[in-house]
Amino acid sequence: MTELSPTQQLANHVRTVLGNGPFPLPGGWTHMGAVICDVSFQARRKYESTIRPRILRLQSAWPDAVTVRGFQARIAREDLAVAMDFNSPHRVATAHGITALLVAKGVDTREDLHAWLDHEDNRAALRAVKGVGPKSVDYIGNLVGRSQVAVDVHLRAFAADAGVSGLAYEQLRGVYESAAAVLGHEPGGLEHAVWRFKAKDV
Repeated sequence: MTELSPTQQLANHVRTVLGNGPFPLPGGWTHMGAVICDVSFQARRKYESTIRPRILRLQSAWPDAVTVRGFQARIAREDLAVAMDFNSPHRVATAHGITALLVAKGVDTREDLHAWLDHEDNRAALRAVKGVGPKSVDYIGNLVGRSQVAVDVHLRAFAADAGVSGLAYEQLRGVYESAAAVLGHEPGGLEHAVWRFKAKDV
């Protein structure tokens, strides 16, 4: 019997567990302070109970932080840890680092960042910020309306359930992208559907 490829294994598991969709893309944020804080603070935290409420409060409290420059002005004069009610110096430092990079590169709005991420050298520059890994780069893309696969513990667990394990980040991301193409879904839509399904188990 012919052994199934990782893409086929994952696609079959998606059909069995999640059905045929449709799997809508995550909406993300239009408020750039929210985008930066989301990607900086969300790792290894329960998103719906811990991160999302804080992001919503930040948007209400800092309406002028809708642009990167507006957010930079806010965090220059106010403590982001207090605004987010989140005592994590390294996460605050990551938010400051991302902000400084985007301002230096002339990225100010959701549309700016969406286009900026088209270029691999820009993605590499974002990776150079302390606290930003490959998953964060893909995740921030989804937060501004791109369709990407950000491989986290939930996506790894789902893939392992399908019999696909032991792959490096880029390899597993490629398997998800290929499975999305086979199934006729947007990569970001499939990613979000898998994430929602596995996040319920935590």
